[in-house]
Amino acid sequence: MKLTTLALLASFTLISACSILPKPEPFEIYRLPTAQSGASVTHAAPQRWSLRLNKPQASEALNSPNIAVIPQGDVMSSYKGSRWSDPAPVLLRNRLLDGFQRDGRVTLLSTDDSNFQADLELGGSLQAFQTEYQGTAASVVVRFDALLVRGYDQRLLASKRFEVRQALSDVKVPAAVSGFGQASDRLTAQVVAWAVEQGQKFAPPPRP
Repeated sequence: MKLTTLALLASFTLISACSILPKPEPFEIYRLPTAQSGASVTHAAPQRWSLRLNKPQASEALNSPNIAVIPQGDVMSSYKGSRWSDPAPVLLRNRLLDGFQRDGRVTLLSTDDSNFQADLELGGSLQAFQTEYQGTAASVVVRFDALLVRGYDQRLLASKRFEVRQALSDVKVPAAVSGFGQASDRLTAQVVAWAVEQGQKFAPPPRP
């Protein structure tokens, strides 16, 4: 009898303890808006070289699903109750892949999720993927230090910094997400044009 009573008391204690634990805060998951149709389409002849897209390096604050925001000064925060579907480096890499596919000049494409070897590799460092406030005005900032390297020996061939700022007329999360999509589209167009130009210079000649 005593053992049964003790067991019941222990069960009630556990139930009481579980009931006072804080419930996880619900949050909304956002994908990066799809690229605007026809944003970068060309009818130029396709290139013969292959390209592998690597996830850019990023700080701990950006290498997460949090939607980053700098409300003032150097304070890095994130939007409460909102998340990206993937960490920012993955979002950017996938947007670049989509940009190259839409452009159509480089048809032999892969990512670092696979083990395919390519003639050239595009990677780098994601320095900014956030909303920044200046007084009451806000804008999305995407800054990418791109590196183009040769596939077989990892020799650095070219590098360039790309930065896009997209002003926001509304500071609510859905408007900010839309701004991230627009900024990513503009940056992607610039990176694709640059990478194709550099690839034409440095890619190995096609085999006979």
